[in-house]
Parts: sequence; structure tokens; C-alpha cells
Amino acid sequence: MTKLPLHILKFTPILKEKIWGGNKLSALLSKENTINSNFIGESWEISDIEGDYSIVSNGVLVGKTIQDLLVEYKEELVGVKNFKRFGAKFPLLIKFIDAKEDLSVQLHPGDELAKQKHNSLGKTEMWYIMQADPQSNIIIGFNQEVTPDLYQKKVEEKTIKDILQYETVSGGETFFVYAGLIHAIGKGVLLAEIQQTSDVTYRVYDWDRQDANGNYRELHQKDALEAIDFDEETEYRVPYNARKNEITDLVACPHFITNLIEVNSEIGVSHKELDSFVVYMCVEGNAVISSNNELVDIKLGETILVPASIPEIKIESRKAKLLQTYI
Repeated sequence: MTKLPLHILKFTPILKEKIWGGNKLSALLSKENTINSNFIGESWEISDIEGDYSIVSNGVLVGKTIQDLLVEYKEELVGVKNFKRFGAKFPLLIKFIDAKEDLSVQLHPGDELAKQKHNSLGKTEMWYIMQADPQSNIIIGFNQEVTPDLYQKKVEEKTIKDILQYETVSGGETFFVYAGLIHAIGKGVLLAEIQQTSDVTYRVYDWDRQDANGNYRELHQKDALEAIDFDEETEYRVPYNARKNEITDLVACPHFITNLIEVNSEIGVSHKELDSFVVYMCVEGNAVISSNNELVDIKLGETILVPASIPEIKIESRKAKLLQTYI
């Protein structure tokens, strides 16, 4: 049977109901409310999490899962180095998140601990703030030097919030959240999240809230203590100075590289030297992305995947901001 040609891929968003979710994903990002919920917290744009495999929504490969594509196209989809490193596993989970209420105070394990305990990748992530209500904040790191003893004392007393660092945020700001770093997205924040393919979260504190049945969500204090990073840093915000129609560096780590491309005309982007798939998330405006004779529209809140076998693209827009991610 002849293999169908790989093309620029769109996927059907996988919406997730969350106790802290709201309606911005549908109201601001035009996501169709396919789960009929008023508490949509996440839109998984590209996912290779078991049970939540993304399904192609455009072109000749419509209906194929990301697993189907990985098995059939291998290096053509993800690149030679990535296929050698990850096999038939897509290494990133791409999301939009709407926090109508505060998320739990949490952290994630690194690769070694996650492999040992969950047979999973670790979870390093980054956030690009798309919109934030006035005075909305995030929690990221501690506001003072914290020892394991002080941390455990604060957890037991349920006063952990007193030693956390709060950052007021606004649209366009970017934060790097490495594995082991304590954090929480605050209410009123809409963001794009790029992370390793992992759904392992250790909750430390959940604001003593109960679900509709009066139950508290599970906390993971023992696991969190094993994974937490007590190294003191004061700045997790990523500084950058974007120039129009150029690629601006945001985050570079072993797990992913993410850049910002702000377009108000036309820009050619070469992927030839990357040996990687490239993900584009539209975080403002809309654009047309083309390759050879193929044209794909991308608008605010949409995500596309450009396979590694496509060497270059052209982006055209009167006004757009795109996050570009690859490994």
C-alpha cells in the first residue's frame, strides 16, 4: 500500500474538565465546547499520552492518530535524532490552559525519578502568558531560602503559601518551569504551555477546596519531597526583546527549544538544519503557513505540526505572534 504524503498537520483539540477551569478557551480561543462543560481547564493540542492520542483533523491524513503517524512515518515525522531518542513516542505535550481559579501548588519529577516511579518522561515546562485579568498572578519558587525541615513544617501547618513567591503577570510574559520547581497558575490567567510528554503531577497544597461531592483532591507529599528543588533562584521570568519578522529566542533546554515569531508581512523559515518536527502555536492574530503548494491557516488558539521532512515554510500575516517549538 502506498504511503500517503506527510503534510502540515492540525489535530482535534482534546478538552479537559478541571475543578479550576473556566470558559476562556471557548470565549477567547474559539474552542468548540465538545464536552459540554463550564469548567474547561485545558485544551491538549498535541498529545501522545495514552488514552489521549491526538487525531489529525486536516488533509489526506485526517483521522490518523499521532501514534499511527509515528509508527508509519518515524524519522520523517520527528527527525532522525528524535526517533533514535524517543522511538515511537511524541516527546512533547502542547496545551492551552485557562485558570478560572487557582491551580494546586505543585511540582513535577525529573526524567530519572519519573522513569523509576512512573515509567514516564519527567516534566519540564514553559508558560507563555496569553491574557491575564488585572492583578492575576502565578506562584513560582520560594520567596526565601527554604530547608527541607522548614518546608515540611509549612506543609504540615498548611501555611506553605506564606513562603511561596507570587508574580503578577501580563500578556506576553514567559516563564521557565523546570522539573522540581514548586509552582501554580493563578486564577485569571490564560496561557500556552509546552512541556515534556508526561501527566505526572505532585500536588503539595490545594487550597483546602472540595469537589462537588465534598471530596478533597489527593496530595502527594512524599513524592513531592523526593522531587522538589530547594535551590534558591529569584527570577524565573524569561527576558526577551521581540523584533518583527524575526525569530526571537525564548527558552532553550535539553527537552525543547521555543522561540517567538512576530509577523506583520512575510517571513521564510528554514527547518533544514533542525532534524526535528516543528510546532507552531498561534498566540495572537492569524497567519497563513505554506510549504510547496500547501497552504494552512492558523488563527489565535490553533496549533500546527510541521513534520521534520518539510524543509522550509513561509509565514504570511498582517499581524500574528507564533510560538515555534522543536527539539
